[in-house]
Amino acid sequence: MAQSATPSGRSRLRDLLPQLFLGEWPAGPLNSITDVPGVLVNTQSIHPDRNVNTGVTTILPRPDWFKYSSLAGIFRFNGCGEMTGTHWIEETGLLTSPIILTTSSSVGDGYRGVLEYAFRHHSNEEGDMDLFIFPLVAETYDGYLNDQSRFAVTPEHVVTGILTANSDRVPEGNTGGGTGMICHRFKGGTGSSSRVVKGFDVTGNPKDYTVGVLVQANYGSKENLCIGGVPVGRIIISQESSGTSERPADTDSSGNEPRKDGSIIIVIATDVPLTPVQLQRVAKRATTGLARVGGYGSNSSGDIFLAFTTATKVPFQEFSMVADGKPKVHPTQPLPRAVEMLDNDSISGVFEATADATEEAIYNALCMAETTTGYKGRSVEALDLDKVREIVGGTLAMTSGL
Repeated sequence: MAQSATPSGRSRLRDLLPQLFLGEWPAGPLNSITDVPGVLVNTQSIHPDRNVNTGVTTILPRPDWFKYSSLAGIFRFNGCGEMTGTHWIEETGLLTSPIILTTSSSVGDGYRGVLEYAFRHHSNEEGDMDLFIFPLVAETYDGYLNDQSRFAVTPEHVVTGILTANSDRVPEGNTGGGTGMICHRFKGGTGSSSRVVKGFDVTGNPKDYTVGVLVQANYGSKENLCIGGVPVGRIIISQESSGTSERPADTDSSGNEPRKDGSIIIVIATDVPLTPVQLQRVAKRATTGLARVGGYGSNSSGDIFLAFTTATKVPFQEFSMVADGKPKVHPTQPLPRAVEMLDNDSISGVFEATADATEEAIYNALCMAETTTGYKGRSVEALDLDKVREIVGGTLAMTSGL
């Protein structure tokens, strides 16, 4: 589904350069993580005045996430960042929480917001909350454009996000937790994409599966930015140094650079039946998509990736230890549950889809983001889409006959 340009003229890369090859697998109807059945997302941008440019993104792995956990796996490409709850995922392979993406100073507010929602909506008559839950909150830093001392994200924003998450296409650019983020020294933020992979179900009948990706992109130097294999960043720098461009997009009005290299959070959702170890392998493949755009996991970058599947419904552990009408769970009495898994020899298409959707999600974050003036009057320019069309489109035209 094509998305027309926004009122400010921003558009997704697929619409800007329809001739650009973005992988073998087709995108889903929305080309968004919400193409994965059951995945719901809410974004809230918070900017009451120019000094505050922040927000929060809420992802629900499934509408009944509080009844059924999802199998999950994580990968740390570079660890200068935070994603809470990952110890439990590594221990059990279970995602037991909504996924909250926000700014570095609001990790605690995100954590509390998940618990406040749980106590309000899942407490018993005695006032005890029965859910066994480790809130998953991930961050990237928006302090160049956002006054961190304002602590603008509150637990109530997280409660609202959980209550209002939906299956619409995820708003991109300056939205949600990505509101104040910077990517390759241009305005960055939230981006999403999806791929549909043809396969078979457990009985051998044809079935389409979906891989969806959402990124909070806040990393990278300008010179490393590539789009479709074209060194767009270096070409723009060359144009700037030769006087064919206005002030470089990686400096503010005083000529100061926005920040050191930063971070990216990547969330991969799928309905392919994968085990936690397979999901770890899928999470690693997001690195390939990130590298194509120009990320290399610098020392100061928090590059943390989470993959989960909606294919397996794991009854939520309750303190009563009773689940899904089965015999009472006893810690010393094994109780098997049936779980489907993908044949490892058939997983490469999922790897490709993950890499391709990650790449495009980062492009969408860059292309949909808008120039922002924020904290202390600092300004970060959006990526010039006319230049991208000229540079990449021209290169594609020259190489089309090869």
